[in-house]
Amino acid sequence: MSTASPGDRQRWYRSPGLLAAAPAAIFLLIGFAGPLLMVIGFSFMPPKSFSLAEPPTLANYQSVISASYYISLLWSLWLATCTVIILFVVCYPVAYGMAKLFGKWANLVTVLIAIPLLISENIRLFGWLLLLLQNGILDGSLRSLIGVEMHGLLYTFPAIVLGTVYVYLPFMLFPLVIGISMIPDTLKEAASDMGASRWQVFWEVELPLSMPGIMIGGILTFILSLGSMAESKILGGQAIITIVDDIESAFTFAQNWPKGSVLSVLLIALSGLIVFMLFRRVDLDRIIGRR
Repeated sequence: MSTASPGDRQRWYRSPGLLAAAPAAIFLLIGFAGPLLMVIGFSFMPPKSFSLAEPPTLANYQSVISASYYISLLWSLWLATCTVIILFVVCYPVAYGMAKLFGKWANLVTVLIAIPLLISENIRLFGWLLLLLQNGILDGSLRSLIGVEMHGLLYTFPAIVLGTVYVYLPFMLFPLVIGISMIPDTLKEAASDMGASRWQVFWEVELPLSMPGIMIGGILTFILSLGSMAESKILGGQAIITIVDDIESAFTFAQNWPKGSVLSVLLIALSGLIVFMLFRRVDLDRIIGRR
């Protein structure tokens, strides 16, 4: 068995790959791992303390578990689930048509379609606010034209879902277009030559092979919707209270950083567990033909 020489062990830090990865690693440590460790550390501090020097305790976890925060967590999960389902139903036919009609230009067309969505999220949500507001654009126009009044459109759960679907549409559309565009035409032609109908080709060939795009788009939109806050505040008012609203209240109004940190840690852990379980149940390597 060969062993590394002392000279090799001394020169490992001079590896070009290690030096090239160093800036990204430092950035991740400072910008991601550092704040995350601070949040975890604050979650073990006594309530309403602002110093990591305090002795650790589990009182915050006990108070959060015994309180009714599970209601806001369930609302957040339901909001994210509805957003993913609606976005998939809306975006898959659009992505399928774009991939078939525009071919290699599908990604460019997707970017052109998504350009208006690159405007500030709050500005776009306030546009929907003016549209759905009582006596606003939609209600006022229908009342003056046909005498129909549209009340109760704003500050409801459907209004919040509308906001999340509108804001996070590119995060579902882009992966779907890429996933559908990567399906080889030869596989579909082979299935047709073997007697498969158009529906069988779609259901047994195209849909399974586009699963990587569906998985990535679904995970992105689910995680982003789970942590969305502007949509529930601007379009929902106090219709529902999400877990992110509780986190913001703990960090700001209540000035209880340990409790806000506990809620943040639980949300991060739940998101990570959901992603881990999804990747455990779906073998992407088998789907894309690596084995």
